[in-house]
Amino acid sequence: MTSAAESSEIFQRNAVLVRELQGLLDRLVSEAAFLQVPPPQGREWYEILRQKLLPQLGADAWLVVAVVGGTNIGKSVIFNHLAGGRASASSPLASGTKHPVCLVPRNFQTHHQLSDVFPDFELHEWSGATEALEESGAHRLFWRTAAELPPNLIVLDTPDIDSDARINWIRADAVRRCADVLIAVLTQQKYNDAAVKEFFRKAAAEDKTVIVVFNQCLIPEDEPYWPIWLDTFCRETGVSPELVYLTPADRRAAEELRLPFSRRDWPIPPITGVVEKDFSSSPNRIPDSGQEVSTSLGRELAGLHFHEIRMKTLHGALAEFLHPERGAPEWMNELALASDELALTAERLSGETVLRIRNWPSIANSVMVSEIRNWWNSRQEGWARRVNQVYNTVGEGILWPVRKLRNAIQGEPIPAMDSYREREWEAILTVVEELFEKLQWMAESGNRLIRPRMDQILEGSARSEFLTELRKRHDAVSFEQELSVVIDREMTSFQANSPDLFQLYRQLHNATAAVRPMTSVVLFSLGFGPAGEAVAPFVAGAAAQAVVHVVADVAGGATAAIAGEAAVSEAASKGTGFLQTWFHRLHSAFTARRAGWLTEVIHTELLGTLPEDLRAAARVTRGQSYQRLTEVLTELRQLSASTVKFSNATIRNEHTADQQERLRRE
Repeated sequence: MTSAAESSEIFQRNAVLVRELQGLLDRLVSEAAFLQVPPPQGREWYEILRQKLLPQLGADAWLVVAVVGGTNIGKSVIFNHLAGGRASASSPLASGTKHPVCLVPRNFQTHHQLSDVFPDFELHEWSGATEALEESGAHRLFWRTAAELPPNLIVLDTPDIDSDARINWIRADAVRRCADVLIAVLTQQKYNDAAVKEFFRKAAAEDKTVIVVFNQCLIPEDEPYWPIWLDTFCRETGVSPELVYLTPADRRAAEELRLPFSRRDWPIPPITGVVEKDFSSSPNRIPDSGQEVSTSLGRELAGLHFHEIRMKTLHGALAEFLHPERGAPEWMNELALASDELALTAERLSGETVLRIRNWPSIANSVMVSEIRNWWNSRQEGWARRVNQVYNTVGEGILWPVRKLRNAIQGEPIPAMDSYREREWEAILTVVEELFEKLQWMAESGNRLIRPRMDQILEGSARSEFLTELRKRHDAVSFEQELSVVIDREMTSFQANSPDLFQLYRQLHNATAAVRPMTSVVLFSLGFGPAGEAVAPFVAGAAAQAVVHVVADVAGGATAAIAGEAAVSEAASKGTGFLQTWFHRLHSAFTARRAGWLTEVIHTELLGTLPEDLRAAARVTRGQSYQRLTEVLTELRQLSASTVKFSNATIRNEHTADQQERLRRE
């Protein structure tokens, strides 16, 4: 395989990677929005990606040539010479081109989309030279067909690159990124202008091919000076011109589009100052005639090595895009630093913002036992169901006088679930008070990313509004349904995880009538009477406590963990044995469900998407988009190194051939 073929294949692979890269960048921008790193849009490397690499990488070898320069130096005159007519407005006064004017070869639009080449411009078909002078906030580009252009050459006139109007800089920069070749129109007054040099520094960084035209020269008076001007320009911009031309200060010739373009050799030996020199032996003169060789700039452009120049400029664009300090890697480093900073802050806060839900109430033991029996009874069949129904009826009859007497002495008791609701609400108020204190502390102690979001959460009447919504939701809770869900889940788990023991208890319930008193004795030992009335308080110790980890909830999206779970597990082989431990587990499970409910309301009604945003932002560098983008950039860097080797070798060979041909002609 030849070097040219290998290079073409590499560029095709580059094109595939660049298209993938665009999607990765879009996803990463969304995923990292919380980090508040300035987005890639508007950065030079991103605009190169969007305006140069995406539209042109992998496409056919056509060139975009832009005539560029400062104010009132004759850019439009040079452009009109290339166009072979008055395509762009020009006058002895500063005409002020506001919008690019574009010449495209015949049938170019048949095979290509001009909108892809210039993605930032509104395209308008050219109808008059003065259209480009009109003020407009829209970025317009006026185009027309030029039959004399080669089929793969596009030429543009551009707004001034040193204009006072910033919008002109934006348009000129957009053209620069799209272009492969820049025709730099310079004069004695503009070659050292700061804005002009800054523009060409960017062009040099992107390895653009530059053709210098020194316009409005006094020939031969300026012959000793233009090399000094050009040397200064090249040293301060990094530009190495491909070709250099001089045009005379001849207004009539400019208006009649017959300016001569006199080619000069560059580089020439270093010049240390203004010296007198006999130019009669200049290689730019025909021997014995004293006349300068004038050439057609259009023909020179047509003779450019399109494929090699395109490879060179695309490689230059890739190099700028991949630059470690001002390219895409710099932005990724910014993301990594912000993500790491956020992760460290969250880790620090997580150790200091544990929110303990203290004194969470336990549900009445009688209600718990009743629900367990309901669960068993709903799964009994035949005579076993009837026997248990009889015992329940008898039990109710025996205890009726006891209840009657108690109610007469103490008054009608508050229903167990109503009592639990009020006690739980009191616990919730304590939790919310501490929660807001922790959030305030996080707002004051967090970094620049956490503080603004916390301030939003805590602003104004946030606390009272949250409590109002929380009370509304709490009043709507069916605790009977909550308990039923917990009992069903735990009993089903008991059946699945301890089938032998579960079967033993099933058999006990379904055995004989003599079993019922035995079961009552077991329950009595846990603190319950023969029909489920409470005669002793339930003490679960730490199982009645719950923990909401504020930062874990904020940064990790957790619900709630139950303090005391380990203590319950440890008690499985102690005390009153498995049955008591398992019963304690039911209380812990109910407490966990209620604490989880509170955490969920905090999450949805107070914190919003903050937990997910923080968690994702703290893990950006470990995410799939960031990791894949790193891999793509690495492969592009490797491919770019291979491409420049082939490109430089090819261009050197072509230049050698050109020099040999010129020597043969001379």
